[in-house]
Amino acid sequence: MRTATVQKVLGFIMAGASLMMIPPALVSLWYHEHTLKIFVVSAAILVVAGMVIYVPVRKVQAELRLRDGFVITAACWCFVTMVGALPFVLLKAPQISYVDAVFETMSGLTTTGATILTNIEGLPRGVLFYRQQLQWLGGLGIVILAVAILPMLRIGGMQLYRAETPGPFKDSKLTPRITETAKSLYLVYTGITVLCALSYWLGGMSLFDAVGHAFSTLATGGYSTHDAGFGWFNSPTLEAIATFFMMAAGINFAIHFLAWRQASAQPYLLDTEVKAYVSILLGLSALVAIALYLHGTYSTIAESFRHAAFHVVSMMTTTGFTTANFAAWSGFMPILMICVGFIGGCGGSTAGGIKVMRVILLYRQAIREVLRLIHPHAVFPVKVGGRKTSTTVIDAVWGFFFLYVSVFVVITIALNGFGVEPITAFSAAASCITNTGPGLGDVTSNYASLSAPAKLILTFAMLIGRLEIFTLLVLFTPAFWRD
Repeated sequence: MRTATVQKVLGFIMAGASLMMIPPALVSLWYHEHTLKIFVVSAAILVVAGMVIYVPVRKVQAELRLRDGFVITAACWCFVTMVGALPFVLLKAPQISYVDAVFETMSGLTTTGATILTNIEGLPRGVLFYRQQLQWLGGLGIVILAVAILPMLRIGGMQLYRAETPGPFKDSKLTPRITETAKSLYLVYTGITVLCALSYWLGGMSLFDAVGHAFSTLATGGYSTHDAGFGWFNSPTLEAIATFFMMAAGINFAIHFLAWRQASAQPYLLDTEVKAYVSILLGLSALVAIALYLHGTYSTIAESFRHAAFHVVSMMTTTGFTTANFAAWSGFMPILMICVGFIGGCGGSTAGGIKVMRVILLYRQAIREVLRLIHPHAVFPVKVGGRKTSTTVIDAVWGFFFLYVSVFVVITIALNGFGVEPITAFSAAASCITNTGPGLGDVTSNYASLSAPAKLILTFAMLIGRLEIFTLLVLFTPAFWRD
């Protein structure tokens, strides 16, 4: 590993992260809040820490290797989270412990949306905006944002892109240069965010709420500016808008880019993953709607479908918005709401979970094994979109699935070992590793009641889920550190 090069990039990103304190500082200034100094102090700490790391190696010029990208990605998420927690810690009221602040910050940056706060509406506007902004910045990855400016350091960025971008296919680029790729992704991301905010505003939200919830929606984060969450608005129109944009956020942003560049809906119609994604959402929405109606939860099938579609889309895209207490729904539905988060959105989206493409490959590989039992000598290639999938990709997907389930089980057992009752442990582990947020039991509304060790375990779960297992676990292998 090229330590000096890694140190140079880390220092630059740490100092650059101070810029995320500017928008909430301006909001605090606009509303004449005392929290302005909180963001100024936090920005100063980030700049100083970044410069201390960067200046000693500022003249180093070397190309990053793949393993350097993994270290930088994990280190950036950890360091920015630890320093990014300062605005919460520096608040005089409510007083938030450092562990809780790290949990809240990691939850925002990983777009999990799990919160330890119990009086959200009592927070200053500047802090509320900062909390919403954390999700938006984490949506496509704080490291991807830095990739767009890495050429200023004369360091190639493809290694960071491969380590950070979610989904099973990490080598494809939208444009010939990685810098242009990162810029294109953020252009599309920002454009859809603006459309979402305008839609919310025209739908009846205040401008502050519209911007804040647009950040949450496109990042599939789930934080709200109200204690009652999205249900505070009690508006079918706003729920329909949220459902549409949550679905859009769960689609590969490369597909959005291609559709925009071609001015055509054809990229959506031809993509196998998008078609499977929409089919699963429609099928599960219909199933839950029928179940809600038959159980008498809602009096009409229209109302049942309204709530079913919103929550299925919210949970499967790992956004985590809620308008009702789904934990109180009858039958299988509470567990189903937690489990759909494991599916997640499409690869290359802001959603968490395993990703639809991996689910497709796992399903088709399983079907192939069944057919092999019937016809042992036949050849059954696994195809996606009419193209044969290589053995390397299939092996990687199975390896990812095994590690994902194993880590989930270990986290659940660890939580139970620290005194968390089984249902709460299961749902909290599931919600955090899939970056969904809402859970069952003691974490139905928030995670405040959990102990500090449990919160730290879940903080790790959020990070390993956001970085898709391999990126973080590879750092714990001895072979990684051998030259």
